[in-house]
Order: sequence, then structure tokens, then C-alpha cells
Amino acid sequence: MENKNNISELTLKISKGLKIAYEKLVIEKAKVDGELIFCEDGKIIRVKAKDLLKNL
Repeated sequence: MENKNNISELTLKISKGLKIAYEKLVIEKAKVDGELIFCEDGKIIRVKAKDLLKNL
């Protein structure tokens, strides 16, 4: 049982870290008017970081 709790805590910490890293990336890219590139349904899309910044 303790092992499941440790895994749950680790999963939460990793998720929180990924969210923080994503926010920092968007903020830094927005400062230089950059874009982020994603793949959606097999298609490459480019999104302005300033547009993503509005949703943070």
C-alpha cells in the first residue's frame, strides 16, 4: 500500500514539474515573439507563444 502512495506522490510531483516547465517555456518564447510547434492529428501546427500565454 505504501508503494502505491509513493507512486501517486511521484506522479503528482512529475506532473507539477512538467506544468512549471511548460509555463516557463511559453513565457520565455513569448518574450522573443517565438512560436511553439505541436503535432495534432498527425499535422504539424505552429502556435505563437503570446497566444498560449493568454491561456496560462
